[in-house]
Amino acid sequence: MSLIEEACVAKGMRMTEQRRVIARVLSGAQDHPDVEELHRRASAIDDNISISTVYRTVKMLEDAGIIERHEFGDGRSRYEQLRDEHHDHLIDMRSGQVIEFRSEEIEKLQEEIARNLGFKLCGHRLELYAIPLDADDEA
Repeated sequence: MSLIEEACVAKGMRMTEQRRVIARVLSGAQDHPDVEELHRRASAIDDNISISTVYRTVKMLEDAGIIERHEFGDGRSRYEQLRDEHHDHLIDMRSGQVIEFRSEEIEKLQEEIARNLGFKLCGHRLELYAIPLDADDEA
């Protein structure tokens, strides 16, 4: 059973076989797929899964706090399993690739900034938009 399926069962959600397939596809994703990509992957496993089933399932999982929706500036909502450990994203503006990273230095700096402004940081989301360095750019 995938982590998303386990989270659904723990929350008492009804899991149809199609929802299970979608949950497994999402759990196994190493990228941040949008609904169309999720549908392509899920329908390769079960060709009876409609795009509307994927939309409804993603909405249900998001509302339950099991997955997280991201908008990376490309006009598509992309999804990933919600995890206990915080991470940030770097988005390659040329390829659309999303790279996850964690930096203790950045985490400490954000907390320091909030504290210096008289606040306690409760959460944040950091997205860096970048293009790869070309050999010409490195000079």
